[in-house]
Amino acid sequence: MAGQKWKIEELTVGKALEAVFWPNPQKDSKHKLRATHLDGRRAPKVVLSTDKRIVAGAPCMVRITAINKPERDDRGSIEVEYVGRAPFRIEGVYLDPVISKKLQVLLESGLNILLDGPQGCGKTVLARAIATTLGMEFVFFNCGAVVEATDFFATIQVRASQSGSPVTDFVKTDVLLALEDAHEHPEKRYLVFLDELNRCQETARNALMPALDSTRKVFHPIENRFIEIPANVQFVAAVNRGSQFSATFGIDAAQLDRFAPLQMTYLPPEEEVKLLQGRHEELPTSLVEHCVAVADAIRNSDDLPASLSVRATEEACIYLKHPLFSGDTSTLPEVLKSSFCGRFSGRWYDVGSDAGAVWALVKKVLRQRKINVPDDR
Repeated sequence: MAGQKWKIEELTVGKALEAVFWPNPQKDSKHKLRATHLDGRRAPKVVLSTDKRIVAGAPCMVRITAINKPERDDRGSIEVEYVGRAPFRIEGVYLDPVISKKLQVLLESGLNILLDGPQGCGKTVLARAIATTLGMEFVFFNCGAVVEATDFFATIQVRASQSGSPVTDFVKTDVLLALEDAHEHPEKRYLVFLDELNRCQETARNALMPALDSTRKVFHPIENRFIEIPANVQFVAAVNRGSQFSATFGIDAAQLDRFAPLQMTYLPPEEEVKLLQGRHEELPTSLVEHCVAVADAIRNSDDLPASLSVRATEEACIYLKHPLFSGDTSTLPEVLKSSFCGRFSGRWYDVGSDAGAVWALVKKVLRQRKINVPDDR
């Protein structure tokens, strides 16, 4: 239903629906709150309310009280009143109940959020799902490409002019384009996702400092001036922290203090099975469960320096459902040699390497689950 739009004839006075409201950018309006979606579908007219019981950013149930026809100066509106709080949920992802509560508070408060968790645990998927569920524009930016501080907002490119001489151009990044667009469209909400935040050096991240604190300004390198970040922009960043991530840089206390950190981890095994089943319906449930059980044992091993992402179990399922493989347990050990052992240093047959330790775990778990694993040759 996400992405669909209501027809005006489908909405009637008295109908109860779910919505997320934000402050109305029209300062002279008597309606202090507005929404763009009802039950996850785009509303045909702007949704307005004066009900003080509605909390901005919090999903709630509302009842339509009036549908106003378009007049000369506007396109009409839908007025609603508060019915009650709606259960907080993010479509398409699993959230631990405690994490869900924390996330709801942070989103309602407008604070910058730092998603901190191991690789492949769903940080980017969660950020996209938040934007989709709350009707926000999703802006993705990979901080690993940042070398200089200005790279967050513009990159320098050299091209040849018609005469053949070099010309230097500034090209705006998606972040800067989104900030400019947010000024022009105060009725929209923007989620700027800073992926791999700690893969650029601390000195480069200093450019973001005034954007993330109460200053709410950034330097526009093309126009050589500071621009304000409007209230309809919220920042969410993701990091991988730990000794196993060799290409990352530290985050100092001042930078970290500008975020509300939210610790993430891998899905519970039963939820990962549900996720993979939904994506690979051709596979028997038992086969998916075997993959996840092995992955869970690897993730909980104290002897391994790194972990195993959901991308690895996803990859194993892709192998197993392909016609070149039988789609049963006979090919599972060979698939896991590639998808699981291959993500660790060394070789699966080298018992002294990390890959060899993973292979030993693979064999142990599969045999516990009554799956035949041929002897190593």
